Amino acid sequence: MDPVEGVIIVLVALVASTLAAVTGFGASLLLLPVLTWSFGVRDAVPMLAVVQICTNLARVGLNREDIVLPVARRFSMGSVPAAIIGGIVFAAAPASALGRLIGVFMILSVIFRHTAPGRRLKVSRESFLPLGAAFGFIDALVGSAGPIQAPFFLAAGLTGAAYIGTEALASVVMQGTKLAVYGGFSLVSWTAIVYGLAIGAVMFAGSYIGRGIVRRISPGRFSLIIEGMLLIAGVILIAGVT
Repeated sequence: MDPVEGVIIVLVALVASTLAAVTGFGASLLLLPVLTWSFGVRDAVPMLAVVQICTNLARVGLNREDIVLPVARRFSMGSVPAAIIGGIVFAAAPASALGRLIGVFMILSVIFRHTAPGRRLKVSRESFLPLGAAFGFIDALVGSAGPIQAPFFLAAGLTGAAYIGTEALASVVMQGTKLAVYGGFSLVSWTAIVYGLAIGAVMFAGSYIGRGIVRRISPGRFSLIIEGMLLIAGVILIAGVT
């Protein structure tokens, strides 16, 4: 990796982590195209998993007092076995078509939230076990399921620091499982680990900056920010940029 690539990656990592600290997702959507360009997809996806573990741990620490543990626990019970299956599939199959399908789902989810049934949608805590299974599989297959998890956490009444911290804790468990599976298939190189930890260290700064922003955002405005990011992420996935 030449110095110019290094500078670009550091700058993107800082911006991405600040954004993710506010919305709970988005870092992977910005980072994955850059990492793929610099390292290739087989190193980029495991590297991203290392980065996500680092940044989610930072968000857990910064928002630990607001975490809703029953939601994170149920989500993890579903996501762990599903992430194992998804990681195995990733080792043998491309997932570009699934990525585009997810992009369509994200855009439709925003539209649905503004319909009469969508405004009445409530997600119970019990629902997070099957939701965790679905997103654990998708995350291991395409690199990140953060954007499509967001509407369900919002529908459960989580906003602000409670949303950021709870989603981050659930993601740490899921990302750790996924990384272990990648390692079992020899997909995690020392390059992925070293650069992933370095990028993760840079992103701690962005997580701290974003925490201050979250505390000043009203629940209504917070939901609008999330929906805006979902629309952008959906377009990126449909376009096949990642």
